Amino acid sequence: MTRGPRELTAKPPSSWGFKVAGAPISWGVSELPGWGYRMSPDRVFAEMKEVGLSATELGPPGYLPEDAPARSALLDRHGLRLVAGFLAAVLHDRNRPANDEIKKEAGVLAASGAEVLVLAAALPGQSYDRSERLSGTGWIALAEALAAAEEIASAHGLRVALHPHAGTAVARKEDVETLLERTSTELCLDTGHLFLGGVDPAEIAREAAGRVSHVHLKDLDAQLAERIRPGDLSYAQAVAAGLYRPLGQGDLDIEGILGRLQDAGYQGWYVLEQDTALTAEPEPARGPLKAARQSLEYFRQIVQRQAAGHHIEGGLKR
Repeated sequence: MTRGPRELTAKPPSSWGFKVAGAPISWGVSELPGWGYRMSPDRVFAEMKEVGLSATELGPPGYLPEDAPARSALLDRHGLRLVAGFLAAVLHDRNRPANDEIKKEAGVLAASGAEVLVLAAALPGQSYDRSERLSGTGWIALAEALAAAEEIASAHGLRVALHPHAGTAVARKEDVETLLERTSTELCLDTGHLFLGGVDPAEIAREAAGRVSHVHLKDLDAQLAERIRPGDLSYAQAVAAGLYRPLGQGDLDIEGILGRLQDAGYQGWYVLEQDTALTAEPEPARGPLKAARQSLEYFRQIVQRQAAGHHIEGGLKR
């Protein structure tokens, strides 16, 4: 397996016909307390723009200014538009409805011109290390909560995409299958989290393409991923150890997955994500900036090859 993309001069993302965005989590900015050092929005967005991105996700609640004009001014200063935001909320417990959280997040996103509210069906607690199978009652409550979330989002001009995610109520292959059977909710296809849950992301791209409305493209180290499942490493420990790799430098067949999505007519956003945990402010031109540049360059190579009619099948590299 060859690791590392070759250098390539390519047209800017806006001219490809692909919608490409970054995410603050690639710069270590997480919703979890104690995750690690948080870089300032100004530096994160300046580096996104330096890499060649022109769009971003929101980041965790409170990361950007609460005031809509101030938030828009920050984004405008760096030449970025806001396209989506991620919210982890407990959706399967009728005793703790999440409507207020969802309304607040939808209002923030709509005020800044975003298109998609990305929801994860969180479990109680402040980590992604829990494992819980929902009961039949829990699935009914989750489906009801998602329907309510879709109504709230629609009122704000947004779509909802449910994000299967490690350590949530929709994490494993069986959970994803049940979600597809019991709801009509659209999906955020996150290549890394699907793989962690035992799902082939290429299979979802093929079999459920009509349900995919948002994509998080991650590459990962499959050996580290295998250590999470038996509990040898916590999710946060695996991320700190380098679980996620720049696109093209891990074990997922990102090119094959992208090819399946394009064959199915996907026209939504591709968010290049490499979840990262930082211990301190990184040196200039290193750390997240270097990794994001590598991911975008690899993505450009894929786009050029597929534009020329060359793409391959796959989920894992062979």
